[in-house]
Amino acid sequence: MLLLWVSVVAASALGAPAPGAGEQGRGAAKAPNVVLVVSDSFDGRLTFHPGSQVVKLPFINFMKARGTSFLNAYTNSPICCPSRAAMWSGLFTHLTESWNNFKGLDPNYTTWMDVMERHGYRTQKFGKLDYTSGHHSISNRVEAWTRDVAFLLRQEGRPMVNLISNSTKVRVMEKDWENTDKAINWLRKEAINYTEPFVLYLGLNLPHPYPSPSSGENFGASTFHTSLYWLEKVSHDDIKIPKWSPLSEMHPVDYYSSYTKNCTGKFTEKEIKNIRAFYYAMCAETDAMLGEIILALHQLGLLQKTIVIYSSDHGELAMEHRQFYKMSMYEASVHVPLLMMGPGIKANLRVSNVVSLVDIYPTMLDIAGIPLPQNLSGYSLLPLSSETFKNEHEVKNLHPPWILSEFHGCNVNASTYMLRTNHWKYIAYSDGTSVLPQLFDLSSDPDELTNVAVKFPEIIYSLDQKLRSIINYPKVSASVHQYNKEQFIKWKQSIGQNYSNVIANLRWHQDWQKEPRKHESAIDQWLKTDMNLRAV
Repeated sequence: MLLLWVSVVAASALGAPAPGAGEQGRGAAKAPNVVLVVSDSFDGRLTFHPGSQVVKLPFINFMKARGTSFLNAYTNSPICCPSRAAMWSGLFTHLTESWNNFKGLDPNYTTWMDVMERHGYRTQKFGKLDYTSGHHSISNRVEAWTRDVAFLLRQEGRPMVNLISNSTKVRVMEKDWENTDKAINWLRKEAINYTEPFVLYLGLNLPHPYPSPSSGENFGASTFHTSLYWLEKVSHDDIKIPKWSPLSEMHPVDYYSSYTKNCTGKFTEKEIKNIRAFYYAMCAETDAMLGEIILALHQLGLLQKTIVIYSSDHGELAMEHRQFYKMSMYEASVHVPLLMMGPGIKANLRVSNVVSLVDIYPTMLDIAGIPLPQNLSGYSLLPLSSETFKNEHEVKNLHPPWILSEFHGCNVNASTYMLRTNHWKYIAYSDGTSVLPQLFDLSSDPDELTNVAVKFPEIIYSLDQKLRSIINYPKVSASVHQYNKEQFIKWKQSIGQNYSNVIANLRWHQDWQKEPRKHESAIDQWLKTDMNLRAV
């Protein structure tokens, strides 16, 4: 009943004037409040047509109608910790050296929230943060460090679905709902009484897949889990079964990813459709939590005084390209939602400029009227979403026509770099020569099924030169390679004589234990090559 009531309120509010209509915008004496909701693993393509037809997302649609949607928003690294490190620092991954889910920002790093607090904002955080170093399992970090080793080991449980027995259960992800409740209680009991503006952050774990106990040490997260209540929000007839390339024709990095994610086996169309349906159902539950925050702001009379931003750390492949999870530069993995509404934000605006999560930092400071540091990788999104915005040509110089994403973690056996421009997506690997690049024309091939790198060598050359002007990626790849070896050696030495027993029981244990000596030998060989390491 509660969710039905919330949906009714949202529907009626769509007919109300947009926040800021008839009011002063950012020039008002008091800066607006800001609420940032960041979920996990949400495919940004679901926030616009045609993806939006597959699942009911009333509050994302509410934000679209009342605010600005960024149609081409991307993560700067398609994995949790490095992506969030970029969002909280405003810097590209290679600048903070947030290489994997174990290596993020220093806990004392000055984030945009710290800066806003120093300038008079009241601040609060609830839920998933995950941008500092030291988190995640031993498996996760060892898998990242050893990705250059010449072996192929499954690191995840096979993707699967799990339908809970209570068909009417609404609060499936209880921890996320608890944090949503905490955020709402804070708004009701504290924020409403502030004379200063406030900034509230809520981090959700959904629609990230759930832990799968069968996958080994510290589990993996390959179970798509929901209730019938949320599945009924999904239009099963609109679920698209993705096309797959034959295993023999896959790019070598894609094959490695598919194998380590336990996706190279046979899957029936029913299995694939179920995985995708359950994922979309989890997105619907995420949308409902966003809705609870919006409703609370509305009830407290704060909605017209507050800029609300919704985004995600990365997407979810949900069996596209024979993969689930993220760690890929394909659209399902890197394309994130980004919506803004509130005073001064133009209603019902669709912005096609490419933007990314490093833009959150300068946008937050710009909302607060705080001068922007000169060293940031991102740009404020306010000029693209302002009520004074007229057309994209007028603001083309306010944000570069490209975004950078990079990946250095597990499930991918080479450092990966994506340059996204107008309709081109260029993906380079490692040192730029040892692994062939990929090039996709998203205007004619939105599903990224045809690598046209060989067909357009002049485009490859131009985009590679542009990429190298932004990041010296062969040098970064070499630095990550060295970091991985050094960290693995430190960890190996800390384990001592238990090394073999520990490594034999990581998430890859099923493959490892078939030929343990062969795999240990591969690690030994890897450590012997290129041993010009700094002193450990």
